[in-house]
Amino acid sequence: MKKNILILFLSLNFLACGELQQVIDQLPQGTSGIGNAEIAQGLREALNLGIEKQVTKLTKADGFYKNELVKIMLPEELQKVDKTLRDIGLGNLADEGLKVLNRAAEDAVSEATPIFIDAVKGITFNDAKNILMGSDDAATQYLTNATQTALYSKFNPVIKNSFEKVGADQVWNNLITKYNSIPLTKKVNPDLTDYVTNEALNGVYTMIAVEEKEIRTKASSRTTDLLRKVFTLQD
Repeated sequence: MKKNILILFLSLNFLACGELQQVIDQLPQGTSGIGNAEIAQGLREALNLGIEKQVTKLTKADGFYKNELVKIMLPEELQKVDKTLRDIGLGNLADEGLKVLNRAAEDAVSEATPIFIDAVKGITFNDAKNILMGSDDAATQYLTNATQTALYSKFNPVIKNSFEKVGADQVWNNLITKYNSIPLTKKVNPDLTDYVTNEALNGVYTMIAVEEKEIRTKASSRTTDLLRKVFTLQD
């Protein structure tokens, strides 16, 4: 009797294992069918979506100025200028000086967005799988490291021209002249082009990272088949 029960148990166990193996055989096997090239294309698509949805917000009026994530504040050495002007009743002038810095960035990003798009097209993800499985902004960090130096050289003259276009050079010349005329103050005459260029670039990368995180953490943000296919792997 015990022998018959043992045979029955082993038979059921064998059948159960066979059914379990069938289930296992139907499960996705790792990243099978998705190669590094396809993952890289998915990462590019995510970055392009960041440019399309988030970076374009920066090109509008107050895109920088009213966005606390990327708003350009005065460099440390000029904060005393801002404070002093406000202390003597020239707060409106100080506000205008801050605003034109952000206006220059908004204008420059508008002109330079195609540069970022081309940069994303040409980027090569040497280890796309590791980037995919990395932090919420891993692709953005890769883009930053791969493009920031080259983009700076293209972005800087755009910022300079934007300063002239939006009148930032005149506003700041007026502001600093007023400050320098105050008795007992240390004279300043900073070149803000480099500072605003870096701040504008940081703002762009910040907004791309916002969209990358959305795609990584919210399935509803994966709006194409490729994004769904690739980013499902890191869920």
